[in-house]
Amino acid sequence: MGRSPFTLAAAVTAALPGAEVTGARGLSADGDGRFDSAIASLADGRELAIRVADDDETARELAAEAIALRALTDGARAMLPFRAPAYIGETRLGEGRALVTELLPGFQIEAAMVPAGRGAAESMGSSIAAVHGLPTSVVRGAGLATRTAEESRAELERLVDTAAATGRVPARLTVRWRDAVADDDLWRFESTVILGGVQATSFLFEDDPDRGPEVIGLVGWHGLSVGDPALDLSWLSAAPEAADDVHAAYARSIDRAPDGGLEVRARLLAELEFARWLVHGDAMHRTDIVDDAASLLEALAEGIRTDDLTIIEAHGSGVDSALDALGRVPKDTVADVDTSMHTDAYNPEELWAETGDHSESATADPRDDETLAEDGQDRPDDGSARRAEMLNVETEDLSGVASIFAESGDVAGDRGDSRPPAPRAHDEYDDADSDEAQRAARAALQRWKSSSSE
Repeated sequence: MGRSPFTLAAAVTAALPGAEVTGARGLSADGDGRFDSAIASLADGRELAIRVADDDETARELAAEAIALRALTDGARAMLPFRAPAYIGETRLGEGRALVTELLPGFQIEAAMVPAGRGAAESMGSSIAAVHGLPTSVVRGAGLATRTAEESRAELERLVDTAAATGRVPARLTVRWRDAVADDDLWRFESTVILGGVQATSFLFEDDPDRGPEVIGLVGWHGLSVGDPALDLSWLSAAPEAADDVHAAYARSIDRAPDGGLEVRARLLAELEFARWLVHGDAMHRTDIVDDAASLLEALAEGIRTDDLTIIEAHGSGVDSALDALGRVPKDTVADVDTSMHTDAYNPEELWAETGDHSESATADPRDDETLAEDGQDRPDDGSARRAEMLNVETEDLSGVASIFAESGDVAGDRGDSRPPAPRAHDEYDDADSDEAQRAARAALQRWKSSSSE
């Protein structure tokens, strides 16, 4: 890792023969350091994003992203009210896989800074609904993963059992999660096209002088699949001010039967990110990760003493919710480690075969070294390998877990009910509300003013 932007820009000419590169610079949003990345400027005025993966995990992610972007035909893209990056090409740079895509303009908003009201929150909700409204043939035709409601439910049941088997999950949480999985009412939903775990920074904004920030682009398509729509709304645990308005805009925009359990499942999925983190550390024999995950789970359990994951409780007014507990965990609780554990179900050989490059494939299983200690010596199998195999579910990038805490300045401890007020109809926002929301958004929207995309 650590290649210069000019070295990375050389990949453009291999992926796009005839391209004339006139400049290169670093890409500010580069997958939390998991990729080498850069922006290349072309003589025709276009700007392209280059990302290079040096290990199996990131290579699989880039391969999945390539297939997803290619699955978005002109017809599918025309159905979206925003832009998705165009696929340009793939190549090798040394031993690493390189993916070249269109660079989309726009700026991002951190989850905790998304304001309530018109503008960013409503635009985000309607954008997620647009993705979920795509025909499932877009995903099925590309051979991407599909899951029914029952398959999604069974996957989470395995995750809960695997996490509980470590002995580090508070009993209160285990009971809470198992009750939610057993609640038939929560799992009566229609699977939709999903991005597989949206984050706030997946959205690229443009500031409209009248309407405020609006989504003009969406990045991070490597999890494109058919599954539980709640997965793309679980990030709202980190956006307490905007959550109700995002949900309300989503509900107004989606063209399907109401999903009464959507918000509850979204919250459940957010909590289970801690379980995934725990299982990951256990499988890797990383006691620091296990201890870190256990401390987060203890803080979560403390914050949900009276909250049940049921549809009725989710809409109550006096609930000290799990979302509040997530926001109260101190930012320094998360260890300074790479939290990504994307272990998708794709065969990397099949993914990269579609690009025409059959010479090498990312075939190594990142769990091959799980039974080795940090000093390289074998360790006796204490059951964690069995639990990792038992899990056998597709997981998302856990960098989202760190963001849930890093974006909060609060510390663990009790506080009064901080649930956002009930969402209001669009025409109930007066001018003062709208102006205040837009001012708050514009104050926060300067992370990427020039361009951003992975």
